[in-house]
Amino acid sequence: METPFQADLSAIILAGGKSSRMGQDKALIEVRGVPLLQRTATLIQGYANPVYVITPWVERYQRIVPSRCHLLQEVCPSGETQGPLVGFAQALSYVKTEWVLLLACDLPNLTIQCIEAWLQQLPETSDHVIACLPRHQKGWDPLCGFYRSSCLTSLEGFIEQGGRSFQQWLHPQSVQELLVSDRSVLFNCNTPMDLKDIIQISLSL
Repeated sequence: METPFQADLSAIILAGGKSSRMGQDKALIEVRGVPLLQRTATLIQGYANPVYVITPWVERYQRIVPSRCHLLQEVCPSGETQGPLVGFAQALSYVKTEWVLLLACDLPNLTIQCIEAWLQQLPETSDHVIACLPRHQKGWDPLCGFYRSSCLTSLEGFIEQGGRSFQQWLHPQSVQELLVSDRSVLFNCNTPMDLKDIIQISLSL
């Protein structure tokens, strides 16, 4: 599927979380018979090229990630994942396009219509802005929005100083709000109760 912005957009999907609250790997949880990671990757591959999935567990996801997506090995020196900010920085070093869409792997309500509506806002983004993200009560929603690849220098400097928080890194940056008409699309499936709710909704459709 072609869009006016496809040639200028990459995507990064984060699949490095421990899923401790869920009690099982969220990326592999099936909704309507499709693992969440596979669903997210399939949705975005029509709009972004390339699509990167960064994870410490490349072999675990090889069978479900679409063939056009690139699995990147997250480097974890201590043996433990260092959080989404570090995973994002590692994947961002591969990006050659001006913009990259960053997504969590567990977005069961994400739709093609949402992605297309968001893409229409990119041409209106000011040149000095490093990211276009939805707002939430604590600041920005960092795992479902657009970043300029040129933010890598700032991001790596923040991480080198020990920073691991998206909110702390973004606070002094120039960020533009990504307008989201239906905030349910930002819902992350984090707990068994979340999963139960999503399954019930999917069965009613």
